[in-house]
Amino acid sequence: MNFCEPPHSGYHWDHHTPRFFEGWYFRVTLPELGDNFAFMYSIEDPLGDRPHSGGAVQVLGLQDEYLWRTLLNVKNFWADHQRLALGHWRHCPPNLKPQPLAPRVFQEKIHEGYQATATLNQGRIIDPGTGEICQWHYETKPIYGWGRPAKPTANWYSFLPIYDPGWQVLLAHGLSTGWIEWQGKRYEFRDAPAYSEKNWGKSFPKAWFWLNCNAFKEEKDLALTAAGGIRQILAREEEVGLIGIHHHGKFYEFAPWTSTLIWHFSPWGSWEMTAGDRQGFTVHLSGKTDLPGQPLRAPTHTGLRFCCQDTLRGQISLELFAPDKTPLIQATSDLGGLEVGGQWWRRDFG
Repeated sequence: MNFCEPPHSGYHWDHHTPRFFEGWYFRVTLPELGDNFAFMYSIEDPLGDRPHSGGAVQVLGLQDEYLWRTLLNVKNFWADHQRLALGHWRHCPPNLKPQPLAPRVFQEKIHEGYQATATLNQGRIIDPGTGEICQWHYETKPIYGWGRPAKPTANWYSFLPIYDPGWQVLLAHGLSTGWIEWQGKRYEFRDAPAYSEKNWGKSFPKAWFWLNCNAFKEEKDLALTAAGGIRQILAREEEVGLIGIHHHGKFYEFAPWTSTLIWHFSPWGSWEMTAGDRQGFTVHLSGKTDLPGQPLRAPTHTGLRFCCQDTLRGQISLELFAPDKTPLIQATSDLGGLEVGGQWWRRDFG
């Protein structure tokens, strides 16, 4: 199956706008452990010499444990404007400029930092408090981008400079092979379900929620991403939601331009979404967790701040029905990603 990188895979900064962020999220699921790892990379105000200029790496590891590290020198960040390719180093070795490196060279030369493409995710960070090293190197075989052929997650409107922030699912489903070293143990895996997405703009939405899974018990070839929130459009705000499902080569999209969506969720612990499209397909999605979740940082108007709550061990149930009400998908998982953020998170979690 030929994979074409979705639109917006490249870096968005125009090299002169002073207030800007771009963030990337890579997640790999290890079903044999009943858990996940997520790697989050971000760059803010890359023009430099501003209060919030710099980059960061966040890792959400086993049991929703958390590690993060800042990479403050924006000159050590690089990214490709045409495709998914980026990296950031804490220190630049002599006679080596920030650029894509062969994995072996990266392992030998880069003390702390990361590099990532559509098929590679590699990095190393060190906990300054404990000296513990977290490092990872895995390669991914992409299967689904967003739609067939791959298209913008937010429709063609996403190419207009009126929405803040932008959002793109880069990889709805892929299979990763490699290793992750975490808390002194090395975890090797082959053909583990993988996912990636990105955001860019001036800050994250005013409020949002998110559900994601591509490791279901009943279906191997099934990937779900759903989200909703309050986003900025020029001088006004709007509340929008979206559900995307890839299943055995077919793509089911429930979005504002094709469908009616309804959602209800508690500040933490319960997510419910229902949608129907113009063709008569309907979907019901639920997410639940009794776990406390982990606060994560996200770009805000005042820099990278704790403003969302996540778990990678959520319970997800998905039901999709044909226009004649025939069940097409009935699937569940205990390895779902669940998140709330923005004003909803601040209001209820402090």
